[in-house]
Order: sequence, then structure tokens, then C-alpha cells
Amino acid sequence: MNSEPRSMNGEPIRFDTKIVVLLRDDLEPWQRLNVTSFLVSGLGTQVPEVIGEPYEDADGVAYLPMFRQPVLVFEGTKEVLVAAHGRALSRALPRAVFTSDLFGTGNDRDNRAAVRAVATAGLDVVGLAVYGPRNAVDKVVKGARMHP
Repeated sequence: MNSEPRSMNGEPIRFDTKIVVLLRDDLEPWQRLNVTSFLVSGLGTQVPEVIGEPYEDADGVAYLPMFRQPVLVFEGTKEVLVAAHGRALSRALPRAVFTSDLFGTGNDRDNRAAVRAVATAGLDVVGLAVYGPRNAVDKVVKGARMHP
């Protein structure tokens, strides 16, 4: 199976950038979905070029724009997440983080406070979204595997 995106005329589309979500492999299924949705929500606000044009169906009903390119989802151990987090920081790539503490909060204010309360090296990262040049993002997620 070829997972490379293709245009409507069948031509391959190759992006110079990548959007990746990396999840810790010990998360429950509901947590994986929740973490993924929260993580990707931050990218479009800070990196507007990742957002495509609005959608419209044949009846003229409008829909919100979405990412212009695929989001690849990977998983890895706690150690892989720690290493990936460090590499994303050292490369200064746009990133979003989700820590285990956020499962116990219920709103944005408390989420931000939970992250702010822990030093970078102490964050219990369970999810990370990264955007940037393909090769840089590939290096960040080194050691991770595609999510099944």
C-alpha cells in the first residue's frame, strides 16, 4: 500500500514539511484519541501555513478548513517520548505537548497551569506534536514506530 498523498489526477504530492503526533505506547485508546486531538489543535494557531482552504460540498454548504497535509501518528515508549521532546526543543521546531497531568484537569486554564508547574526535564510527556522540515521531524521521532 502506498501511503503517499496523491492529487485528484493521481499525481503524487510530496510536502517539504511533516506534521507528526507521537504518543506514548501505554495510553488507553480513549487517551490516544484525546491527546491527538488536543495536540494538533495547537499547530494551526501558530503555524497558519499548515491549514488548507475551507471545504464546500456540492450543495454549497461550507465546512471549516483542515490541515493541508496528512498527520502521521507514531507511538513509542516513555524513553522515546523523552528523547523526542528533547530533540524537538533543541531544533526549535513548532511543537505541542500533552503531559500525564492533563488527564486530571478539565479546562485550558488548569491545563496550562499543570504544565507550568513542572520544569521541562520533569514533564511526564505522553504526547507530542511536531511540525517542520521533513528531515528534522524524522530525526525528532527517531526510534518511534507508526501507530497501528
